[in-house]
Amino acid sequence: MNTKLLVIELNNWYTKVCTPGFIPLDPVQFILRYKKREDIEIAAFLSATIAWGRRDLILRSAEKMFALMGKSPYDFVMSGDYQRLKNKNIHRTFFESDLKYFCRGFKHIYTKYGNIENLFVSSPENIWEGIALFREEMAKANKGEYSKHISNPGKEDKNGSACKRLNLALRWLVRHKPVDSGLWKSIKPSALYIPLDVHVARTARKLGLLKRNSNDKKAVIELTEKLRIYDVNDPVKYDFALFGMGVTGVET
Repeated sequence: MNTKLLVIELNNWYTKVCTPGFIPLDPVQFILRYKKREDIEIAAFLSATIAWGRRDLILRSAEKMFALMGKSPYDFVMSGDYQRLKNKNIHRTFFESDLKYFCRGFKHIYTKYGNIENLFVSSPENIWEGIALFREEMAKANKGEYSKHISNPGKEDKNGSACKRLNLALRWLVRHKPVDSGLWKSIKPSALYIPLDVHVARTARKLGLLKRNSNDKKAVIELTEKLRIYDVNDPVKYDFALFGMGVTGVET
């Protein structure tokens, strides 16, 4: 597929997939249930954290998780109600003990920064630095322990993780409607990176958008830089296109 046809195809798929009808089928629905910014932020990071595996099971697990937290995830965190959680399973390898870890981290971040956006805005043009700081602050709140559910982006000279779930949460918070919340104003969509999972990576390689074989940080950067050629202001909008093309299959 030549470049001109590829751009047309990507934009067509973006328009087709990025509609309100996408919301009930995706864990983004959980962040859109809330009005208060703190609830939205917490819901975004928690929903993205368990966003792997079958989508129907992700949605079921998220319902269970937010039921534990009551009407306001933020109030649940700041009141310390999370301390009553035991260690029942929530989603695959994510247990109530993992939720407690996140709650301790969120409470620390809200106490220190006021909100999670303020943490990330310290490096508004470098999302990877924001992710690394988020990981460090979460660990500080948990006696220096790092969670296996918070990926390590590594240093600039290292490969690092693709941080798919963290980049997904950031897409939800930064990008605009009709699907994403557009809550955060201090970070521009142009600074985001593609949430790279195996399906998006496979589709990108079929289309010739990604050459790197490993699904790591370098692959995320390579693919996002390619997508910036097609839309410098909002490259990760093509996450919707690659998802849709991956679901139906693509021909090159």
